[in-house]
Amino acid sequence: MAIPAEATLAEVDLLERHLRLAPGCRVLDVPCGHGRHSLALAQRGYRVTGVDFSADLLASAREASDTLDTAVEWLERDMRDLPWQGDFDAVFCAGSSFGYFEDGGNRDFLEACARAVKPGGRFLLDSGWIAESLFPNFHERLEMDVSGLHFIAENRYDPLQASVENRFTVARTGGGETRPARHRVYTCREVIGLLESAGFGECEASGSWAGEPFTLGSPRLLVVATRIASGSMPGGGHRRA
Repeated sequence: MAIPAEATLAEVDLLERHLRLAPGCRVLDVPCGHGRHSLALAQRGYRVTGVDFSADLLASAREASDTLDTAVEWLERDMRDLPWQGDFDAVFCAGSSFGYFEDGGNRDFLEACARAVKPGGRFLLDSGWIAESLFPNFHERLEMDVSGLHFIAENRYDPLQASVENRFTVARTGGGETRPARHRVYTCREVIGLLESAGFGECEASGSWAGEPFTLGSPRLLVVATRIASGSMPGGGHRRA
């Protein structure tokens, strides 16, 4: 779906605040998609690395980076396989891009993020695929028109696997494209437990980019967590932002 530029800028304002970014900070966007957050952060002077598994999305990101004459390091790799050890001041996963894997793979991703960020650095996770957000407004089929494109989302919940199987279609004049997807659905408490097990603490949860408390029916979950110091035991409390 096309995201208005003003929405991206508002989200980046909040990324700066939640991640406590200072001039020159090194930031990791994973997965970065076509790079809208990465590019906006780089334009503000941060040193940004964007990681994604999709060569097509990265090609779009590189093209936009060249057009804007904005330097971003774009890397094609699995989001569970991040090679860094404390190299970043902050890491974020935005756009409902958490939960693509089975439980082990999702844990691997969060542990890779914990290794990549410096002790004391912050991690932000943003997702609408959270049980308290998804199920009060669950639709098996959604259709919408955006910028001349017709979007169709077909969703089926598998209670035995606690996951939603998706089929996304983008229809254009003269053709269209359909892609399957699958999301593991966690509760807010389960997400915080995974973060704590990965090495994060001081988890703060809110229910929107604007910072409202996370409650049943909130449109999405944003969790901001701090990487605990090396040698400390994983864990930590949680509170609403």
